[in-house]
Amino acid sequence: MTNYFVIFNPAARSEKSRRLQQFLPTQATVAATTGPGDAQRLAAQAARAGYPCVVAAGGDGTVNEVVNGLGPHGPALGVLPLGTVNVFARELGLPRRLDAAWAVIAAGRTRTMDLGCATARGVSRYFVQLAGVGFDAWAVQHASGTLKKRIGPMSYVWAGLKAVATPCAPVAVGEHRGVAVLVGNGRFYGGRFLLFPRARLDDGLLDVCVFERGRYVDVLRYVVAVARGRHARLPDVRYFQAAEFECRAVAGSAPVEVDGELAGHAPVRFAVVPGALRVRC
Repeated sequence: MTNYFVIFNPAARSEKSRRLQQFLPTQATVAATTGPGDAQRLAAQAARAGYPCVVAAGGDGTVNEVVNGLGPHGPALGVLPLGTVNVFARELGLPRRLDAAWAVIAAGRTRTMDLGCATARGVSRYFVQLAGVGFDAWAVQHASGTLKKRIGPMSYVWAGLKAVATPCAPVAVGEHRGVAVLVGNGRFYGGRFLLFPRARLDDGLLDVCVFERGRYVDVLRYVVAVARGRHARLPDVRYFQAAEFECRAVAGSAPVEVDGELAGHAPVRFAVVPGALRVRC
């Protein structure tokens, strides 16, 4: 058995995918995904086989599937950023160059971090970076794989504009009500937006932002405030931390996303799983 099991998404940014295959060492076993759910299945197989390190070579969606296949307290996770935005890789401070990112994995240093868990209607999904309910998940739904390949990170801007035009069911956490509830295990959202400035990957807490309004002018105001690091000061934004909480749709149906992947509909219960993941970083 080799030291590394690399789960490779060939659909993720094809130029990087080609380069990846040029430098992977002979001590790595490589398995390509062919569709949704493959990375999770392959990761579970690798964990059962006893691989000490399972590497997600793809975007944030691939990382999410691999983590759900490994489960809490499984083999160490390695990340080779091949996706559109690679938010989790940015959170970890990983190099963008694939050879440098592999060198980090090969060095063998690990960090223990928390996992988030979202349970919607009896089905649980782990997440490493973030989750969202409402407007944010509608945008994820509109950002197709084809669009991401064509225009990269701008696909999420386009999807966000479409989501604004879509009537979204209001969502609520306790007494806080809004069009979107965003949940952070890490600090970053959508690339370099520091949405959760108080978040730490190992603090045993999830950071929560509730955005109350959903008109074009409000969304633009939120984006500007987030870019300036001032969104938590806005009177129509609620920012708090919790180890566990529930989010519900006030009326209608509100989708849920974890790490940029759809994960059912509200009501959804979020909880942190402390110290559940070891990451090579």
